[in-house]
Amino acid sequence: MSSRSLNKVTLIGNLTRDPELRYTPQGTPVCTFGLATNRSWQPSAGGERQEETEFHRIVAWNKLAELCSELLFKGRKAYVEGRLQTRNWTDASGQERTTVEVIIENMIVLDSKHKDRPLSQDTEYQEQSEPMAQDQETPVEAVTSEETSKEAKKPAEKKADDEKINPDDIPF
Repeated sequence: MSSRSLNKVTLIGNLTRDPELRYTPQGTPVCTFGLATNRSWQPSAGGERQEETEFHRIVAWNKLAELCSELLFKGRKAYVEGRLQTRNWTDASGQERTTVEVIIENMIVLDSKHKDRPLSQDTEYQEQSEPMAQDQETPVEAVTSEETSKEAKKPAEKKADDEKINPDDIPF
């Protein structure tokens, strides 16, 4: 009988820094950013409520990497889903180093903040068949690696010359 294993991570948090988009020597996009999650609890012996923040290194590849770079910025609330990966390397001074990263396959923007507007109250994530921001009637931006690969394969639709496309109307 074979045993099964599972490596799945689901996080909802705020970006601790702007995403950094780079390209491998082969031209593959890779985006990294930090995500902070909070946990709070009441000690069983009583006392003040405790809070702890955990910081995660997030990595996205290919089209998802490019979209994360475009849609995300420091302070933005996001849902990410992926797997844990541990990397070992030797730094410039010869020290052995280890890091744990979350390699994401899905990302959903959970707020309606924009870079050019001041940050507002966070919007709570509401699990629905099509995620919606609380203060909007339009779906929040959702991106998965599966969807992005399908989108890349679709032929571009031709628009009439008199029809203008507003960048704010593009869902991703």
